[in-house]
Amino acid sequence: QVQLVESGGGSVQAGGSLRLSCTGSGYPFSSFCMAWFRQAPGKEREGVAVVNSDGRTTYADHVKGRFTISKDNAKNTLYLQMNSLKPEDTAMYYCAAVVQCSRGSLLLKGAYNYWGQGTQVSVPS
Repeated sequence: QVQLVESGGGSVQAGGSLRLSCTGSGYPFSSFCMAWFRQAPGKEREGVAVVNSDGRTTYADHVKGRFTISKDNAKNTLYLQMNSLKPEDTAMYYCAAVVQCSRGSLLLKGAYNYWGQGTQVSVPS
């Protein structure tokens, strides 16, 4: 049974940093495509960043240069380092996984079939 558990959320001032973690179990972590999504109240869930099984990364335009996705296969853990946080980054952040990513749908929520429960990030204005 695939399980994804996020941690590391919290409240931080604008301009600050947070690092989110997602620990996976029940599947061959290193061979899966992993991603971070976020959902703000009243908005659709949107893709933030993806890391393929070969380590290639893809970012949404609104986080490029501020967020970094990485993974530690030995620890079965996915990370999202978030710097220069803005109030508009406030959302529930979700970890997602799929056996294989498709280049045309890397940041689309419908492409992923395993999800964590989410961790809240708040950046007060």
